[in-house]
Amino acid sequence: MEDCGSSRRMDASLMAALLVLVSLSAGVSGDSFTVLKAPKYVSFREGEWPVSGERIPDLVALTMGFSVEEELSWPGLQGGNLFQRPQANFLIVVRGVGSLPLPQPAASYPVENAVPFTLDSVANTVHTLFSEDTPVVLQLAPSEERLYMIGKANTVFEDLPVTLQQIRGRLSQDNSILNSLPPNSLSRNNEVDLLFLSELQVLHDIAALLLRHNHLAKDHSPDLYSLELAGLEEISRHYGPDSQQMKDATRILATLLQKFADDVFGIYSRNAVVEVVTVKSFESPLMRKSRSILQSIEIGNPGSPYNLAYRYNFDYAAIFNIMLWIMIGLALAVIVIAYNLWNMDPGYDSIIYRMTNQKIRLD
Repeated sequence: MEDCGSSRRMDASLMAALLVLVSLSAGVSGDSFTVLKAPKYVSFREGEWPVSGERIPDLVALTMGFSVEEELSWPGLQGGNLFQRPQANFLIVVRGVGSLPLPQPAASYPVENAVPFTLDSVANTVHTLFSEDTPVVLQLAPSEERLYMIGKANTVFEDLPVTLQQIRGRLSQDNSILNSLPPNSLSRNNEVDLLFLSELQVLHDIAALLLRHNHLAKDHSPDLYSLELAGLEEISRHYGPDSQQMKDATRILATLLQKFADDVFGIYSRNAVVEVVTVKSFESPLMRKSRSILQSIEIGNPGSPYNLAYRYNFDYAAIFNIMLWIMIGLALAVIVIAYNLWNMDPGYDSIIYRMTNQKIRLD
């Protein structure tokens, strides 16, 4: 009997240890949405509330003070000041790792249903509401080797390296990111390492250009920056998730992201939101994005390479209904007025018609 009781206790202990290991591994490998910097009037509550991957663009829109089509009932973001909005939002998506050892995160939440997303809807809202201004909307996606430069960003960010030749030339300069990195196992002679180092260089150059052209942070229109980094995913795939290259790259990226957040937060006078989304792998199929940034072919017209139609406007239905019913009301009003004028009896009308007879005019 004692042997049976001890075996049961041992089995229970093993099951408890297994559950603890499973929970720890799930917490380590789970995707995350981390807020590095945010102004005081944009309040993120501490908690373990999961964020749906497909609602991250709506969350970014709400942090910038914009409305969304579908209500987002997420308790992590509290209602902010109606008379203040952030001057910029930086969203950085890191693929290939579930979490990063970031030194000073403001808040962090798990991400569920990690699907590919873009901030095109938020960018359209910015240009619609601030059409008279020239907001900076910068989107970097290694999938199509495109660097959208809209508004004032045309003359400021046009020299960012995006091709293999530009990256190698930039990394060979004296003020490149290689001179400030700690000793590591990465090499710029390897294309996989070169992709990761090029993304670090782009982050460094964006902060340097904003510091040099700080007038972009002082206008009245909010700016949007969306950066997707795939270099860490390629390093994990090429060397392995437990390799020394992966450990060095993870540590370097975490340190550089925190420095990037501190720099841009100071440039925008502590009036910007910086978020990092770490995704181990997307649940839905996704095109290979990581190596196209290493190609030398450039897209001539990245805005609409296939001559597509204009993007659908979500206000179309409301505007259509307003115009339709106004036209119907005006048409009915014209019909009723015309009918009454046609059937009007002058004998029952005002003195204008009664004063027109011959006798009164002779008097």
